[in-house]
Amino acid sequence: MNLTLFDLDGTLIETDSDHAFGDFLVQNQWVDAVAFKRRNDAFYADYQAGCLDLPAYVAFATSAWRQRPWAESLALRERFMQEVMRPALSERARALVEQHRQAGDLMAIVTATNEFVTEPIAQAFGIEHLIALQLERDAQGQATGKIRGTPTFREGKIRRVQDWLSGLGHAQGREAFDRITVYSDSINDLPLLEWATHPVATNPAPSLADVAQQRGWPILRLFT
Repeated sequence: MNLTLFDLDGTLIETDSDHAFGDFLVQNQWVDAVAFKRRNDAFYADYQAGCLDLPAYVAFATSAWRQRPWAESLALRERFMQEVMRPALSERARALVEQHRQAGDLMAIVTATNEFVTEPIAQAFGIEHLIALQLERDAQGQATGKIRGTPTFREGKIRRVQDWLSGLGHAQGREAFDRITVYSDSINDLPLLEWATHPVATNPAPSLADVAQQRGWPILRLFT
C-alpha cells in the first residue's frame, strides 16, 4: 500500500488560500482594508521566510469571521470558494491527484492552513482526508482564535500524520507502506519531505529548490 501526502498552498493550488481568504475579507469590507492587508501581507512574508509566529497569525487571520454569526461566515466562505478557489484548481493538479487515486493510494492533504478555510478545498479535489490546523472552540462552538492540539506546521505535520495513521489502524506508522510520497513547495515542510520515502519538491520556493537539487529529489512544476 502506498501513502501520498499533499501540501496545499503553493503545491496543489498556486495561491496561498489563507492569505487569499484575508484578501477576500478586505474586498468584502469585513475588515479595515489598509490595516488588515498590511498585517496579512507581513505574516505571509514571514511564512515564506520560514519565521512565522503561527499562534499570532491564527489569532489575526480568524479575527474577522469568528465573532460573526456562523451562517454569515459559511456563506462568505462559499463565495470565496466559487469566486477565488475553484478557478484556481488547475487541471494538472487535479490530474496529479487522480493519478494517485487510480493507483489506490491512501491520500491526504496536510496543511498549516486552518480547517475552516481548507475543508471545502479538499472536497473540491475529492480528497477525503484533510489534516489541517485545528481551531480551538469554546462551549458554544465558536472559534477562540487559538490552536487546538498540535499545529500542522514543520515537525508538527509528522506528528499529526502519525496520529491520523494510528487512528486509521496503521499502528506501525510509516512502516505500513511500501512507498510514501510527499509533495510540497515550502522549506517549512522539509521535515515531512525527509520523512517520506519519495519527496517531491513541487513548484518549490528557491530555498527548497536548492535542497532538492543538492539531494537529487525530483522537482515538479504544476503551474508553468
